[in-house]
Amino acid sequence: MHRDLPPQELLRLASLERENALLRAALERLPQGMCMFDAADRLLLANRRYLELWQLPPELGRPGTPFSAIRAATRGQETAASRERGQDAGTGTRLREWAMDDGRTIEVAVSREADGSCVALHEDVTEQRRAHSHIEHQARHDPLTGLPHRAALVEELQRQLARGARGGEAALLCLDLDRFKPVNDSLGHAAGDEVLRVVAARLRQCVRQSDLVARLGGDEFAVVQAGVDQPVASTALARRIVAALAQPIDIDGHPVHIGSSIGIAVAPFDGADPDRLLRSADLALYRAKEDGRGTFRYFEPEMDARVQARRGLEADLRRALDAGEFELAYQPQVALDGRRVSGVEALLRWRHPARGGVSPADFIPLAEETGLIVPIGRWVLQRACADACAWPADVRVAVNVSAVQLRRGSLLQDVEAALADSGLPPQRLEIEITESAMLHDTQGVIGTLAALRALGVQVAMDDFGTGYSSLSYLRSFPFDRIKIDRSFVADAAHDPEALSIIRAVTGLGRSLRMATTVEGVETAEQLRIVSAEGCSEVQGYLFSKPRPAAEVPGLIERLAGGAPPAEERRA
Repeated sequence: MHRDLPPQELLRLASLERENALLRAALERLPQGMCMFDAADRLLLANRRYLELWQLPPELGRPGTPFSAIRAATRGQETAASRERGQDAGTGTRLREWAMDDGRTIEVAVSREADGSCVALHEDVTEQRRAHSHIEHQARHDPLTGLPHRAALVEELQRQLARGARGGEAALLCLDLDRFKPVNDSLGHAAGDEVLRVVAARLRQCVRQSDLVARLGGDEFAVVQAGVDQPVASTALARRIVAALAQPIDIDGHPVHIGSSIGIAVAPFDGADPDRLLRSADLALYRAKEDGRGTFRYFEPEMDARVQARRGLEADLRRALDAGEFELAYQPQVALDGRRVSGVEALLRWRHPARGGVSPADFIPLAEETGLIVPIGRWVLQRACADACAWPADVRVAVNVSAVQLRRGSLLQDVEAALADSGLPPQRLEIEITESAMLHDTQGVIGTLAALRALGVQVAMDDFGTGYSSLSYLRSFPFDRIKIDRSFVADAAHDPEALSIIRAVTGLGRSLRMATTVEGVETAEQLRIVSAEGCSEVQGYLFSKPRPAAEVPGLIERLAGGAPPAEERRA
């Protein structure tokens, strides 16, 4: 057909055919599908990948095929309408995604020319979208439990608060596990992780599909409940959760009992933003734990006032030591074998410049919770040892030590420093601990007490009979003294059981060669009773209120072999 053309034209046509073949080969090698349509939406060209992506028969890839025919052939493959992904402002290219019924996602980039024709690239982005979705899920979910984390919770609270502005209500339930730490300590972190997974599964079973369950971290979880009447619905949900988490969890044949406490805040009444709502629920949770755990409480405005007051007290407590606001008062311990003062107990007092005297019952627990008890306790040791150096050599000084001081591991060094700085002989210092101090890390505590005994320091168990497993502790460490709690002597005159306890502890002390000191002796009748039972020492208002250090020498002299001062007696 081209034989009659000039040679130059034949060469030009041959070159065009080679170029078209190269272009066609390049198009067929593209990983994307490509097609071109003219201004009348008729197909100009399409590569094989385009036909494969849309599962089109070969005849629909022929030039001149109307776009309407191609569109009709692909319509049944889509699970939903396409999603517009935007337009490139520079090139005018429009991006659109199609979700296919076989699970694939196809992205189409369409560029339309000035003459009305267009070029489109089609790409299977299924794996990219899955990878992106997986990364996004990991970024918003806890890897251990699969639950959404705090960021997702905050977003949900923002949505619910927006609905609340239009009249809707939602409840936020914050909860933590009551006995989770002992699981980690006794069974290991792998067991703890399994407990958290089981808890997450049980929480999912307690809620509706529309509720959000999130893990906030550690053993803290939260639930957002919306679209139902409040507080009726959240009360029912809280009861379901408490009951579900009270059931034992089997960990490798070990039944683990945890339980939960829950704080509830209702939006928008208890907070107009997520942070405020979370804070209100946390305050309610704190109250639930204060009230015995295994229960739930709703936020009340006075909870916030209590926290503010506590923060103010904590701020004052942090500066009190440097400001010199602490002082010690001393109460004598009288040996019944000769009515002489054998020791004095150092009692911490806080004289606040504005609050006046702050009760130890208010500031000691706060000091323990914040860790301030460590530097405060160090000061008490130093002050008590220094004061005792001015008293008779046969009078010891007793200092109460917190469980926090024992756990922090600095008590031995603090005692050594106080003795060295003051020059007080170790035999004149007695350390008093309560049974609760030995509840956790018993072996570690016993090791510290043994090191103190090796220095020559005496060790006493305070408030005996009010704790957990007193007899086992007495077997595990040879205490020098047992202090019988004041609650028993207060009831001894009219309660046979209280008297029996005093008799039993006194006998136990004799058999173990441990002295016994009865606290809280306030009347002559109480003194007579404990004397008859053979107690070693007594301590209480019958002999003296706690006195400043400067008054102790005179007090020792007055009590030496004589009757209790009349002004100290109480009816």
